[in-house]
Amino acid sequence: MGEVVGTRAKSLVILLVLLGALPFAGASPEKPLVVATIAPIASIVEDAFGDSVEVVYLIPPGTDPHEYQLTASQIELLQRASVIVTTGGHLPVEKRISELKAEGTITAETLFIEDYERHGFRYLPEYWYNNKDNPHGVWLDPYNALAMAEATEGALEKVDPDRAEIYASGYQNFRDRVEAIVKAYRALVDANHTAVIQMPPDQYALEWLGIKAVASIKPEEEVPALGVEDLVPKAEGSDLIVYAVESPDQLKDAVKELSLKSGRPTAEIKVFWKDEPYTEVLIENSAAIIRALGGEAPQQKPVQRSDVTDYVLLSLVTGVLLGTIIGVILKK
Repeated sequence: MGEVVGTRAKSLVILLVLLGALPFAGASPEKPLVVATIAPIASIVEDAFGDSVEVVYLIPPGTDPHEYQLTASQIELLQRASVIVTTGGHLPVEKRISELKAEGTITAETLFIEDYERHGFRYLPEYWYNNKDNPHGVWLDPYNALAMAEATEGALEKVDPDRAEIYASGYQNFRDRVEAIVKAYRALVDANHTAVIQMPPDQYALEWLGIKAVASIKPEEEVPALGVEDLVPKAEGSDLIVYAVESPDQLKDAVKELSLKSGRPTAEIKVFWKDEPYTEVLIENSAAIIRALGGEAPQQKPVQRSDVTDYVLLSLVTGVLLGTIIGVILKK
């Protein structure tokens, strides 16, 4: 009788497994869903944690993030998220996420400016606009990107403690690569350089290199662009003019005119992008700025993500001999 009961019990367990009522012991755990508000933040998460997480972003590229509003389907997505990563909290979408979190509609670990500040995140002052904190383009500063990645690591470990070592290893690998890039490119820039920028986000691609943004063609989101003639004296006293490749044509034309009238070179950078690792964009932006300053841009040599030690040593040692700088593009 006991054998019959045991057999029936085993059959019931197998049936429940097949029906999905019980987990199968050999099944892999579902990856945590990480929702980023914009694509560049998603690229930080993907570059740091790779295949250990599923990453999506909310605001479509090409859309003004200061105007975009959450859709009903995106709220449903947020309800399924394990971790939500914002730019800090100033975008309308992010303010709505904060409200949804407060009312209990979403339960994910949600990261805002105070979470990043615990890991070294910093706002830069808009020197050209009453020294107010600049909330635009903060991810372009590699130190801010590391703060965001570290806060994300902590959130992932909280929601998925069984794979904490995987998340810690991914973050450390990302940190090693970012720090190597920072040291390699920072060593190429002398002190006391200044720049005119096209819009406030560009500031964060410059100042970690030691280049101060002293004026902006468009001072702030809500402020009209300045006239080129008004900016010529500032540009003549600066070393370069920086603009974003995805910026409106009217502002690009203003950059070209300002460069022509001031005689200063321009550097084209990416502020918003998708489907590219953060470290690759960091290298591309930094190389563009170095070239505009008159330095020799690093040559590109592929290195696997796992070759972090060789990459760090290469970045720190090269750049001195014969005035040749050897850079690296990381690939997955």
